Amino acid sequence: MGHPDRREEHASWSAEQCAGIEIVDGLVVASQSASKRYNRLALAPATALDGAAGTDSNADTDCDVCLQDAPLTDRRLDVIVCRAETVDVTPAPSEHVLSVIKVVSPVSKTAARIVKVDQYAKAGTPFYRRVEQAATGVPIVHTYVLDPAPEAYKDGEMLTGVVKAAVPFPVAVSLGVI
Repeated sequence: MGHPDRREEHASWSAEQCAGIEIVDGLVVASQSASKRYNRLALAPATALDGAAGTDSNADTDCDVCLQDAPLTDRRLDVIVCRAETVDVTPAPSEHVLSVIKVVSPVSKTAARIVKVDQYAKAGTPFYRRVEQAATGVPIVHTYVLDPAPEAYKDGEMLTGVVKAAVPFPVAVSLGVI
């Protein structure tokens, strides 16, 4: 497939060629298949967010977003909340992304905690939430809010059980049943 240095080259690839990959700094990176628990940890907030979104935005799972054009970086997000007008745009432009949720797997801890946090902040994503399972099996949500001046996130709350958020719109998600 080559290295997609340009958006046009990547846009010409088929859906089969794009399945299970991300483009990071112009390099193709394989994405691991998710476990059932991982998928459930993404589906619960996506469903709640989409139901609460109203007509101006929507939430989805397993979506691509363009974080930068040079070098090309497209990430596949576990849960994304975007402005409604981008529902048919792939990858979603970063300026239309309102919030992302990263579900952490055993192999994605470093990327989720350090690399992706930095990339989403530099792309201007207002809210980043990271979902991890504690050693006890209880899901924990780590919240971050963008500070635009340094293009970095401020640490927010750590939440469990029923997670309530007021931004980008009011929503409650029960993680206790997962």
